[in-house]
Amino acid sequence: MGRRIDYYDDPNAPRANSLVPAVNVVVENDKGEILMIRRTDNDNWALPGGAIDIGESVTQAAIRETKEETGIDVEITGLVGIYSDPKHVIHYTSNDEVRQEFSILLSGSPSGGDLETSEESYEVSWIPKAQAPTKKMHASMRLRIVDYLEQKVGPVLS
Repeated sequence: MGRRIDYYDDPNAPRANSLVPAVNVVVENDKGEILMIRRTDNDNWALPGGAIDIGESVTQAAIRETKEETGIDVEITGLVGIYSDPKHVIHYTSNDEVRQEFSILLSGSPSGGDLETSEESYEVSWIPKAQAPTKKMHASMRLRIVDYLEQKVGPVLS
């Protein structure tokens, strides 16, 4: 399996060669905990999510990716923001793809399922909201979590 390497405003970063719409989901349970995964490709904590496949909507992709990576069924409840900063690129070493960031962040609530790991997540956990931003993760993921926690009026557009 290849690695995922995130770069932000790095002059040594490889040049983007693709733009793939993706979705992440902040799933919060009734205890005020956020569903997070520990990624197998970079050992960082992250919100569940991934690429939107041809033939599916943003919400369908969010529901599918959350279930695949965590075992949890989710109901989408809102839009937190859209993140498309061209200074953030993601290098997938398995095929040398370098994506410019384009991620839609949704909010959701759990509707069933049980915590399960996957090929993409070797740890899945409910993390107290206050602890979520302190986990080891890329700054772009931390920004998404903080934006959600700050409950800004209207979606974030960056």
